[in-house]
Amino acid sequence: MVVSACVALAACACGPEKSGKDSSSAGKPSQSPSSSQPAKESATPSATPPSAKPSAEPTGDQPAPRTKAGAIQRYEQFLHAVGREDIKTVCEVAGPAAKQAEDEGFGPCTSTFVVTFQMIPPAKKKALRTATVDPLRVTMPTPDKAEIPTAAIRASVTFSEDELGDSTLEYLKNNWFITD
Repeated sequence: MVVSACVALAACACGPEKSGKDSSSAGKPSQSPSSSQPAKESATPSATPPSAKPSAEPTGDQPAPRTKAGAIQRYEQFLHAVGREDIKTVCEVAGPAAKQAEDEGFGPCTSTFVVTFQMIPPAKKKALRTATVDPLRVTMPTPDKAEIPTAAIRASVTFSEDELGDSTLEYLKNNWFITD
């Protein structure tokens, strides 16, 4: 539960501010549960090889895919970054939620998430580096919002809701960001 609280806390403490867009939830579209890494991520190598899926990271002026697959890929990028302790990527993807937590009195993402990293056992961090998301469990209430429950995370170890919690991603400023 402590990790979940820190994840939520850290997810709310840094990154781009949420645009004025508001979206609602619905539906459960499908995608293969394979993992992929965006082409333009951190310079830190990942245990997950790139796939043929389009990148969820915008390249230049090109926006990220505004699709369920794009949201899933972005969330997988976040999970892999948590496993690698890549604070820059974690805080960038979780920016709007992190900003909200900071506004509520928690510290900035770069300091709060470091505490979270220390609370995750090494075996679970390793599992996060290659975790994928089951698209059948992801709902898209609107084209701008994806709901990803903890049960959708596929990894070599099981994560409880207390450890990771459910996440909401919204399409803001041409990319997917964790907003809750």
